[in-house]
Amino acid sequence: MDKQTERVIERTWSKETIMQVELGIVQNMLGSRTEEAVEGSISFARFLSLSGLNNDNYPLFLKLLEVENHWVIDTMVGKKDPFLLISPIQPNSYLAFTAYKLLTNWHPGGIYPITLSIVLGVLQAAFASPKDGYKVYAVSINDVNNLGKHLNKETGQDDPNNRCILDILDRIGSLAGTSADPEKEQMARQANNIRTFYFDKRKKMEDIIPQVLLVKSDYIAKETAPRQLYVD
Repeated sequence: MDKQTERVIERTWSKETIMQVELGIVQNMLGSRTEEAVEGSISFARFLSLSGLNNDNYPLFLKLLEVENHWVIDTMVGKKDPFLLISPIQPNSYLAFTAYKLLTNWHPGGIYPITLSIVLGVLQAAFASPKDGYKVYAVSINDVNNLGKHLNKETGQDDPNNRCILDILDRIGSLAGTSADPEKEQMARQANNIRTFYFDKRKKMEDIIPQVLLVKSDYIAKETAPRQLYVD
């Protein structure tokens, strides 16, 4: 085979082209819209779980949180405390940004509660010190509203996710009166207002959080079940 023919063949299936095909297959798998894709995602989640979380692969753990399938999430979490799953990673702007982005994308009730617990654990760690947390990621009113919309009055404050959300709102709300920045002050006050409306049985959450954010969904209705599960 002459050199010119080799170059033509290499251009047809270059490393970049092959990587694009691989990426496309992985993205389809993580979409988990078919039984085969769900089973592939479960295997991928198991591989990550066995590999262990570290600073090189934690974005992949965050990517799996976008998989709307509780079998996949249960495989990734295993017997670990979901609130502490990402705790080995030092809080940073990427973690906080991704957490708020996921909370924004999800409708109340539209995500597996364990998945929500993982994300809330990220924010609880990030804002263990509210002032330091705000320096890492400047929370907006929109962020606070998208956090508060996941509160569920029906399950009460003893619900682990409700309790964690209230704790995060309390920490963020403590920033009120600590800055001359009007946006920061307004954001902190909104966090405190959401907590007040949650505890006051006479008040409705739609009177403090935009109603469009409170449209409920059902994560179970969107799931595709695997044909078979791997059991350790």
